[in-house]
Amino acid sequence: MEQLDQITRIIALSMGAAWASGINLYATILVLGLLGTSGNMALPPDLQILTNPLVLGAAGIMYLVEFFADKVPMVDTSWDTLHTFIRIPAGALLAAGAVGDMNPAVVLAAGIMGGGIAAGTHAAKSGTRVLVNTSPEPFSNWVVSIGEDIAVIAGLWTALQHPTLFILLLICFVLLLIWLLPKLWRGIKTVFRGILRFFGRREPDVVQESDISLNTETAQLIQDSAKPKKK
Repeated sequence: MEQLDQITRIIALSMGAAWASGINLYATILVLGLLGTSGNMALPPDLQILTNPLVLGAAGIMYLVEFFADKVPMVDTSWDTLHTFIRIPAGALLAAGAVGDMNPAVVLAAGIMGGGIAAGTHAAKSGTRVLVNTSPEPFSNWVVSIGEDIAVIAGLWTALQHPTLFILLLICFVLLLIWLLPKLWRGIKTVFRGILRFFGRREPDVVQESDISLNTETAQLIQDSAKPKKK
């Protein structure tokens, strides 16, 4: 039973770090690093580096930058686009590091799953922000941004204190994500079509098959009428 509990805690920490990284990587590093530095949790050997003052300082600076960039419409979308190449690999690394000294296959599997989880949360966050940016007032961005920060802290706390509950919630989140992402994508395409129309770029008109047939018949009549009649 104790071994099963240990495995559950490792899975929760690994996937929890990846899940949180897809939302706010720097907040995730700060939370885990500060917990390890204060002695409130024993980080796995490969995550001990998060307690290094240089790492904490860099994460703190970048968190402040993201804190303000995340609350400006369109700037937040640009920031999210740039972090597609940062959050997902970092989430995979944190997930792999959280499993500790295990079989390399287990570490690799954790990294693959962690990268997938981080990609999912990052896609959900980025897509939601594109839709939120259609609101004319900035307050919705502030509310969503602060809510994301709170979600990271609450999610990591749940993963550390109630690992079984976190795993169940994560499964529900993945199922919700499968249902939600196609809808977000359709919404994003609608937004970008609206932007193109706003700047005067019209989509090509769809030519109906009946119009083609009518034009062909008209052209044939014109050709027949132009032919000289036999006497």
